[in-house]
Amino acid sequence: MSDDSPAPTAGPRIRTIPPGEDRERLVCPECNYIAYENPKIVVGAVVTDTAGRILLCRRAIEPRRGYWTLPAGYMELGETTEQGAAREAFEEAGARIAIDALLAVYNIPRLSQVQLIYRATLADPAIEAGPESLEVAMFDWADIPWHDLAFPSVPWALEQYRARIGQVAFQPATNPPPPVEGL
Repeated sequence: MSDDSPAPTAGPRIRTIPPGEDRERLVCPECNYIAYENPKIVVGAVVTDTAGRILLCRRAIEPRRGYWTLPAGYMELGETTEQGAAREAFEEAGARIAIDALLAVYNIPRLSQVQLIYRATLADPAIEAGPESLEVAMFDWADIPWHDLAFPSVPWALEQYRARIGQVAFQPATNPPPPVEGL
């Protein structure tokens, strides 16, 4: 008895420029399905307490393990950017936050990322390191470990936050400066 079913396909595996497109994509040669590869969305927040101190997390994971960062990470399917920022703050720092406003939008094409960073306050003063953090701490501006920040977007966001302290309504910052070497 012979099996007349078609051979299984391996899905999108050929990189080519499909008809009607202007760049290479991964395409399935059997069914012409196009697998679009799009930028990742990172969401996070500059979180402060009632004393104006800033929440930072020391990374327990690569990249940049051991360096300090804002609570931030990739958005999940089915959530808003605000929900994602709040989830990341809770996952990384056990922090329950109240988001105030969008602080900045950073386009980072070399990493295929768009970062949305919010301004937020602690809704509850309790914080604790989550599984992706070695430790978490609240820092006064003068005590921020500037030389041990994990990514260029961390000082960008901190500077944007400081420039906007006290502003109720403002336009979020965009177009960050060029990447900092070594970060």
